[in-house]
Amino acid sequence: MDSFLKGNNFYAIGLSYKKADVTVRSKFSLSKEQQISLLEEARLAGFEELMVISTCNRTEIIGFAKHPYELISQLCKYSEGTVDEFARYSFVYKNMEAAEHFISVATGLDSQILGDYEIVNQLKSSYDIAKNAGTMSAYMERLYNTALQASKEVKNKTQLSSGTTTVSYATVLYIRERAEKYPNPKILLFGLGEIGENTAKGLKNHVEYTSLTVVNRTIEKSHVLRKNLGVELASIDNLEDEIKKADVIIVATGAQTHTVKSSMFDPDKKQLIIDLSIPNNVDHKVREFDNKRVVDVDKLSAKTKSTFENRKLQIPKVLEIIQKYKDEFYNWVSFRKSSPALNSLKISLESIQRDAIAVNQKKFEQFSPSEIEEVTTTMINKIISKFASHMREHNGQADLSIQVIEQVFK
Repeated sequence: MDSFLKGNNFYAIGLSYKKADVTVRSKFSLSKEQQISLLEEARLAGFEELMVISTCNRTEIIGFAKHPYELISQLCKYSEGTVDEFARYSFVYKNMEAAEHFISVATGLDSQILGDYEIVNQLKSSYDIAKNAGTMSAYMERLYNTALQASKEVKNKTQLSSGTTTVSYATVLYIRERAEKYPNPKILLFGLGEIGENTAKGLKNHVEYTSLTVVNRTIEKSHVLRKNLGVELASIDNLEDEIKKADVIIVATGAQTHTVKSSMFDPDKKQLIIDLSIPNNVDHKVREFDNKRVVDVDKLSAKTKSTFENRKLQIPKVLEIIQKYKDEFYNWVSFRKSSPALNSLKISLESIQRDAIAVNQKKFEQFSPSEIEEVTTTMINKIISKFASHMREHNGQADLSIQVIEQVFK
């Protein structure tokens, strides 16, 4: 049975860069393992449709619940954030506002770097986790596919994602702008997730460096990158040695604790450290060194805002596309909600039809049951069609129409 037929509402709850800085977002960040545990517990507790999104920009739970606090408590249970902190920095969207928000996120309109297309792969990852956990059903499946269609149309028909202004590319630009301070640097890249891999490709194509060394927990992925880009590889056991040798250090791991400690650094060496991880993986004490410059995702995003003027001009077109897919999704939802009521109406009318044919067959000698059934069946279908059209055209009255049908014809 659909969740919205059980008296539940559809919510999107969470926090993002709009209100929460990187420190707060770090507290609410969820690893893949934490997401799986959250969803599996929720499924056992009776939640049928939930998805978790946790990126450097946001952490959200999207799905059905009787009250948003049910989702908020799950988020706080599996993260290091508190309910009070959530209340200060959060958002809560309900029903179609929640659906519209999800579509906006998928298009890149809600990204910290406007039009950042990396969100699509992040949503696909969230979908796979929810699918494997058994918390994806008809409603969420339809919304997810609608959001991907909207994202594809935005990418193909607007310039919102034009150029390569992603977090990865922002990192490359930041290093290039500081070429005089760090000429031909020895670069260390720690972490080869999607952002780390894209950063490596950007460095290869746009930055002059003496060496690019990669440290990653999964050695197989490192070998692939060495083959494709010609980078140097180092074991994670030698991380401290590599940190001491590097001029520029880029940290893009998915760890939930500080993996880069202040004790790993040479206090006398001038270094640029770019921490792309959420939560931050570089120990905050590193900032206390006079000759260490530490940059996080928020600083990178602020630095690249001046490059988005053309993208901002695309927003009206993007909003039109989002509205189009929101309306399409709403019509689908309305149809699903109205189907049981319309089916009850049809069954009742067919019962009236059978009774009328039976009664009149006895009254009239020239009575043809088959002809009368054909005529009245056409009438029934027209009545059903009229009700369906009314509910599509008068969105605000759909629930009332369903209620009336259920009361009269059940």
